[in-house]
Amino acid sequence: MALTPERIDAIAALAGRLFADGTRLDAVVRAVREAHPDLSNVTGAHAAVMAEDAFREEPGFNLYLVDGTNHCWLITNKPETATGVVIAQRDEDD
Repeated sequence: MALTPERIDAIAALAGRLFADGTRLDAVVRAVREAHPDLSNVTGAHAAVMAEDAFREEPGFNLYLVDGTNHCWLITNKPETATGVVIAQRDEDD
């Protein structure tokens, strides 16, 4: 299943609202999973540990797309192959 631009916008908007309200990363991930149960992978991380370039940079977090169609999932910049997301919280210093 591809992620449409509208769906990516909805995921980023939900995560952004929750982070702005002071919600912890694990709760943000849980809320995105609940809102998008058909995604194969919704994971949280800290931006400092991510080696790849973000698909989108939002205030306070980066959004990475995940391609989980093969045995191992990988970060992709292609929404048409994305099956999930990584929400990577940035420190205030980032």
